[in-house]
Amino acid sequence: MTPTLALAAGGTGGHMFPAQSLAEEARRRGWRTVLLTDARGLRYADGFPADEVVELSAANPNVSGLGARLATARAMSAGLRQAHAALKRHRAGLVVGFGGYPSAPGVLAARLSGVPYALHEQNAVLGRVNRRAAPGAVLVAHGFERLDRFERTRGRRVQTGNPVRDAVLAARRAYRADPDGRLRVLIFGGSQGASLFSRVLPAALARLPEGLRERLVVTQQVRDEEATEVADTYGRARITAHTAPFFADLPGRMAASHLVVARAGASTVTELSVLGRPSLLVPLAIAMDDHQRTNAEVLSEAGAARVLLEGELTEERAAGALGELLGAPDRLAVMARAAEGRVPEGAAARLAELCAPLLGAGAA
Repeated sequence: MTPTLALAAGGTGGHMFPAQSLAEEARRRGWRTVLLTDARGLRYADGFPADEVVELSAANPNVSGLGARLATARAMSAGLRQAHAALKRHRAGLVVGFGGYPSAPGVLAARLSGVPYALHEQNAVLGRVNRRAAPGAVLVAHGFERLDRFERTRGRRVQTGNPVRDAVLAARRAYRADPDGRLRVLIFGGSQGASLFSRVLPAALARLPEGLRERLVVTQQVRDEEATEVADTYGRARITAHTAPFFADLPGRMAASHLVVARAGASTVTELSVLGRPSLLVPLAIAMDDHQRTNAEVLSEAGAARVLLEGELTEERAAGALGELLGAPDRLAVMARAAEGRVPEGAAARLAELCAPLLGAGAA
């Protein structure tokens, strides 16, 4: 009987991309996969190699007010029923949860159904859903060497690294200076960073000396409603810039950059390590347990990244940091080398190897 692996993930690309990477590895091994996610997770499911994608009801539990809490409870209860039915229908042998509140119904359904479940934590701080589920997990895998807020589990704890999509591995190339002296800067902030970066970073780059501005080629994620203002700022500063609300080929753009300016989500930090690219990281201040600051330290402590906290991201401070980095191409090359290998590679295969005996036992 072909084993079936269920993947519980959703909400953001930070949870969905590692799940996709494991699904790609599972397909290479001939396993069936079922993705359990919510409506937000479906935005990242294009090209996800699952035999079935099951949309679950889910809601953020971090709400206040009786009405909101009741609505959340109803949504999560419905998601639990849907996940339970999917696990039974597909006779799943193992569930792997990747964190985020949309993963909770799938992991809880596994626990109540007697299906073994494993967890993967992408961040350097164990997330709240994974923290609550860890005591019953047969395996807790994690991306970074550091794992704060971890206490106990009845199973194994193993650092696997963070699985990365095949597209990231395919984009790898050596870090090289442009023959014409151009400096390529990629700026992206995700759904919770694009507006802040649009307000601050174009104006900060416009403060740089003219000779440096003329060498810049900036690619920036920008919301549609902010695109005109951002373009005007770059135009007045005579900076070559390309903007879009979303980049489907982000790994390739990261690999083509001399400096990446981004948040410090686990996937971003991992991909910077795999691609070997220097970065200016701005951890998301409202991230649960301040985990993005901890993620950023994985690269900053190695000399691969400069960190500006969100409260420090003013035009003046950003201009100082950007000028310091972009004005020293040799330093950028050193940072690129320092980024390489900061996160273990081969995580998808390593995680699949750990899952294989668990999946076989569950499918038998």
